[in-house]
Amino acid sequence: MRLVRIAIANVNSTVGAVVANADRVVFAVAEAARDHATVVALPEQVIGGYPQEDLIQWPAFVESQWRELKRIAKETAKYNVVTVLGVSVARDSHLYNCAAVLYRGAICGLVPKEKLPLYGIFYERRTLTSGRPGELAEVEGIPFGDAIFDFDFGTMAVEVCEDLWSPDGPMRRRAFAGAELVVNVSASPFRSGMLGERRDIVCGRARDNEATVAYANLVGGNDGLIFDGGGFVSQNGKLLHDAPRFQEGVTAVTVDLDRTRRRRIENTTWRSDQARAASLASAVHRVAVKTVPSRAALTYPVPSNSTFFLPEARKLPSQRARYCEELLDALALGIRDYFEKTAAFSTIGVALSGGRDSLLCLWLAHRAVLMNSGALSDRAKKKIVASKLRAFFMPSKFSSRETRLAAEKTASELGVPLEIIPIDEACDREVEATRKMLQRGESVTDLAKQNVQARVRAARMWNWANSARGLFLQTGNMSEKAVGYTTIGGDMEGALSVIANVPKTVINYLLDYLLETTNSEAIRLTLKKPASAELAPDMEDERDLMPFAVLDTCFALYAGEKMTPSEVAAVLRVMFPKERPAQLEAWAEKFAKLFVASIYKWVQAPVSLHVGNLDLERERALQLPVVQKTEWHS
Repeated sequence: MRLVRIAIANVNSTVGAVVANADRVVFAVAEAARDHATVVALPEQVIGGYPQEDLIQWPAFVESQWRELKRIAKETAKYNVVTVLGVSVARDSHLYNCAAVLYRGAICGLVPKEKLPLYGIFYERRTLTSGRPGELAEVEGIPFGDAIFDFDFGTMAVEVCEDLWSPDGPMRRRAFAGAELVVNVSASPFRSGMLGERRDIVCGRARDNEATVAYANLVGGNDGLIFDGGGFVSQNGKLLHDAPRFQEGVTAVTVDLDRTRRRRIENTTWRSDQARAASLASAVHRVAVKTVPSRAALTYPVPSNSTFFLPEARKLPSQRARYCEELLDALALGIRDYFEKTAAFSTIGVALSGGRDSLLCLWLAHRAVLMNSGALSDRAKKKIVASKLRAFFMPSKFSSRETRLAAEKTASELGVPLEIIPIDEACDREVEATRKMLQRGESVTDLAKQNVQARVRAARMWNWANSARGLFLQTGNMSEKAVGYTTIGGDMEGALSVIANVPKTVINYLLDYLLETTNSEAIRLTLKKPASAELAPDMEDERDLMPFAVLDTCFALYAGEKMTPSEVAAVLRVMFPKERPAQLEAWAEKFAKLFVASIYKWVQAPVSLHVGNLDLERERALQLPVVQKTEWHS
């Protein structure tokens, strides 16, 4: 047996906090050592934080990471643990995203990332240079390039994030060169429903390359990106370890690398592929590291149910619960880390409308401030909520009794202090001031009167934020944002958009789930009433726009699948057969018209949390020209 204990360390790093991040790494390595780990894998860019974007162009920022890498090596020298972590490295006129291998106080090698993404939310190729197959150089005398590492327990390869996701990545080349254990350091942002795909890819790569693959992910929020942490260890395709998500910590599993070696010997296809590749591929360089065996404390990894032939009896949560809980956790983590890492705020404020969006945002903020408080008493938790959260209800003459009651009930159930401040008098003054600004023949429109209400509320929230050092949460959803059913200077205002990338159908789904699991009377009251902005008499959002199920389908097809309105209408006819075809065509045309006309609005929105593959943020995901015509539709 060649027993090796592999630790996955999920670290919540902050961009630029190189000293604090390095301290977290040292702590994690010490935890892994106490658990008798042989190898500990930490996240991509864990020292500098991720994403670094153009900050990496500051030489002092890159130099500080190198300094901290040396300090980490020095402070972990007493542990007999091989440490793999991510760091930025400068060499000549190039910058690289590297995995560094440390052992006993030495930096054993640096392996640069080969696959630099330039899609979706990623911009790495803008500033970084790719590693090259077969390359070997030095940085301050340390091997740099396409290398694998020979230890007493076996041969290890390291790689960075996207190198794993590409089937043409370096893993196959390095496995054929002798690597039995492959450690991938990653910073993969949360995407709803992505966990299973990640797990399948990790296991697939381990199976294809007859290797043991360890994948460690970053945890925490940085700007609008949320990293869910977790990680996997898969041996030759079999999942051995699934690390917890949405929390910092170190977990580990023991594997027998002789099993990986045996599988390679048995697999004639793998051996013939290796022999053929050996004559064609660029040379992978080997770095020998002198190690002292310290694996006497490890025992063979036996099944928890003491049988190799029967499955483990594990009760898994429903697909609905998994989907909702991970999305709620991700959004709460995004709020918490934005609040804590910026260090600019002491409280969090939500303007409750009595509607669904603001209700969910307050629930999420409540969840955020209580993350990692499980060991506290109920009294202590209530004290945290009362000190950190604020809710405001600013009714107008159009606000219904039901929404006021829902707002009051929401704040009461969650223990959040609520202030009620009517806005009619202020709105009347603004309408009169607007009237004085107009020329002869011009008049204040009904739309302007509606928007005045939203802007008065937003201005008050900003004034509160300035006075109370408050994080003002913007509560608009993706569906309404996509079609401009929003007010610039009004409900689009805030310091952080919480659900701006969550469609209305998902908002309703999450609230239905929370109602089922909490039996909240506030949620029940809110869901009883049709969604309405309540800016005019008898107002209903779906009547003004279209059914949200249809709107979200239009968004997915037009913005996601890049269809024309006529193509969208064709799909709508299949999905909504009870609706008149002419009505569906009209809705498809209406959506496209509103979407294009609203780009100028959503490019002005605050930083938003990213939780899906299709996000409405020009700087991160959907980069569309503000000024455009739609003659190409026909």
